[in-house]
Amino acid sequence: MAIPTPLPVDGPLLAPEFLRRLETLELVSRKIRSGRMKGDRLSKRKGRGSEFADFRPYSIGDDLRYVDWNLFGRLEKLFIRLFLEEEDLQVFLLIDNSESMNFGTPTKLRYAKQVAAALGFIGLVNLDRVTIEAIGGERSPRSPTFRGRPSLWRMVNVIDAIEPAGSGDWNRSLRNFSLRVGGRGIAIVLSDFMDKGGFEDGLRYLAARNLDVYAIHILAQEEISPPYTGDLKFTDLEDGDEAEVTISAPLLERYQRTLSAFRASVNSFATRRGMSYLFTSNQVPFEKLVLGYLRTRGLLQ
Repeated sequence: MAIPTPLPVDGPLLAPEFLRRLETLELVSRKIRSGRMKGDRLSKRKGRGSEFADFRPYSIGDDLRYVDWNLFGRLEKLFIRLFLEEEDLQVFLLIDNSESMNFGTPTKLRYAKQVAAALGFIGLVNLDRVTIEAIGGERSPRSPTFRGRPSLWRMVNVIDAIEPAGSGDWNRSLRNFSLRVGGRGIAIVLSDFMDKGGFEDGLRYLAARNLDVYAIHILAQEEISPPYTGDLKFTDLEDGDEAEVTISAPLLERYQRTLSAFRASVNSFATRRGMSYLFTSNQVPFEKLVLGYLRTRGLLQ
């Protein structure tokens, strides 16, 4: 039986050869967006872009540069050419930096940062506006808005600098984000959704903002299939609570049922509110997650 190659736990978040594979992709919003700057996407909103859409009768005050004089020669009436407007997309990458993410090999946080860096690069290549924000920890740093390929390494440095930050309030972080964010766009949440206050309120705040929300649920393989046996003491990474347990077959079966129910609850809560849900282990190569799973879920094309 082949032994799987361990995933890297350090080094650069993005390998140069992987960047070349990402250049042909773009992030997809399922809703029509109104951008602040001209980007690479064609909106269904008619304006003065580059792709012809329709005509409308001339009105006093219209720019004569958009009059179709050939049509005037045939009909002796003035018509204005309309075009599909080009507009950019706002992309919010929300990375859970609570202490529970500092677990696994590689850690769930490291895995989340790699996925965020890849998605951010795709956004920059397509002239989207990309913002990074940490959620769930005691400190929630956020970046300025990045746009364009020259911003890549500044964006990557911001992501790379995100560290585990103890036990904050996951729901409050998303509430603050939702109240502050202007406009609309795509919000990609990278989290284990493990917070003693629950995850529901945070996702509910995002849904209320009419964002396209993608919930990427990341767990460590040790959480999915615990390799433990015997008498053990477990310590909560976030609040230091301790529990002594005896690992037995019935206990592991009960744990698996509880974990399955938890995953199903996140999935059900998200999808009922129009969000896309994707579960992954930290052992799934993040290249496969980005190039495969996220394309089938419609986030990338």
